[in-house]
Amino acid sequence: MPKITFHQPDGRSDVLDVPDGTSLMRAAVTNSIPGIVGECGGQAMCATCHVYIRSAHLTDLPDVGEDEDEMLDCTATARDPQRSRLGCQILVTTTLDGLEVDLPESQI
Repeated sequence: MPKITFHQPDGRSDVLDVPDGTSLMRAAVTNSIPGIVGECGGQAMCATCHVYIRSAHLTDLPDVGEDEDEMLDCTATARDPQRSRLGCQILVTTTLDGLEVDLPESQI
């Protein structure tokens, strides 16, 4: 299983083994990772699973879709034009093994 690291704003980190096909949001919520709310359940309708992708894997991700792009304009913390993504829109694959994401200070 791919390993994904979630970095908290205070410097703590959580490393998860995530099954292929699981979204970052679902992996975080299922494992009680603080900082991911996932209020809409993964429908790209709330932006409470906003993450900042660390640069090593930016090119491995699918392009930002129209709905995701719109919701990223509604995040509680500043959107980073290169690094901001919605965790619900990123499905883990073996290509993403070692992915590291930074969690924002707030989701709401």
